[in-house]
Amino acid sequence: MSATPTPEAAGRRPARWRWGRWLSGVFAVAVVALLAWAARQVDWHEVGDALRQLPLGVLAGGAALCALSHLIYSGYDLIGKRWAHHAVPTRRVMLITFISYAFNLNLGSLVGGVAMRLRLYAREGLRHPIPAKILALSMASNWLGYGLLAGGLFLFGWLEPPPDWHVGDAALRGLGGLMWVVVSAYLALCAFSPRREFRIRGHDFFVPSLRLALMQLVISSANWLTMGAVLWVLLQQGVDYGHTLSVLLVAAVAGVIAHVPAGLGVLEGVFIAFLGPTLGHGQVLAALIAYRALYYLAPLSIAAVAYFVLEAKARR
Repeated sequence: MSATPTPEAAGRRPARWRWGRWLSGVFAVAVVALLAWAARQVDWHEVGDALRQLPLGVLAGGAALCALSHLIYSGYDLIGKRWAHHAVPTRRVMLITFISYAFNLNLGSLVGGVAMRLRLYAREGLRHPIPAKILALSMASNWLGYGLLAGGLFLFGWLEPPPDWHVGDAALRGLGGLMWVVVSAYLALCAFSPRREFRIRGHDFFVPSLRLALMQLVISSANWLTMGAVLWVLLQQGVDYGHTLSVLLVAAVAGVIAHVPAGLGVLEGVFIAFLGPTLGHGQVLAALIAYRALYYLAPLSIAAVAYFVLEAKARR
């Protein structure tokens, strides 16, 4: 059964359509400007020199693991699809998640993790609050796996802080224990909560089932483990894998606290502080520059093309 539009509605529709086209153009221009800004922040000669220092087999292994990590992350929103029961095809959901993640890594969470994701889901016809629920679930997934791995590594002393750091071994162990408490509390809430929706101070909170929470935990942990493997390979296995993963997890949270797009300088500072005395600053920096090229910049170039292809299809 269909309804016939009134003359007033028919007159309003073209105006709304023109506003939508105008806003789409503004958003596309903003994306191009941000990409240009990101490109200017990169010392491309340094990237090339670092890549040439590493053996081809190391680069190939690192690139394969980078692709695997992005593929795993692209499955984050599939949990949201299962939860919300929306009709966006699986391949399109994974493409949206990949594009958002690549922009998030390079330009910050507000651009990639939030704005890009919400816009692309709106293009697919999803309406509030479904995209917001998917976004919240994806962010929770990412930090749930982080808390499980970082909590265990810190709690059991895999990482010894440098002597000049203000955070001592006891503080790290305490932080690790706190992370495990938070993860356990989340799983308990998902398992035993009689309500699946809460409203606190005007904000809606949604609680998934325990099964979905465990899926979040598994996929996020797999992604963080793969990211650690990327750096371990690029460092040519100069230190053990657990130590490399621990340093990455410290650098990840340091980058979030610093609010620097792509964690520029933060990642390098943390890795040099922890691994520089063992491996030498040159080897650590070469591995990190290669990591940024393979994990950040290469996916961003693919994601930018994919984004504009989706925009072009939506306009047609």
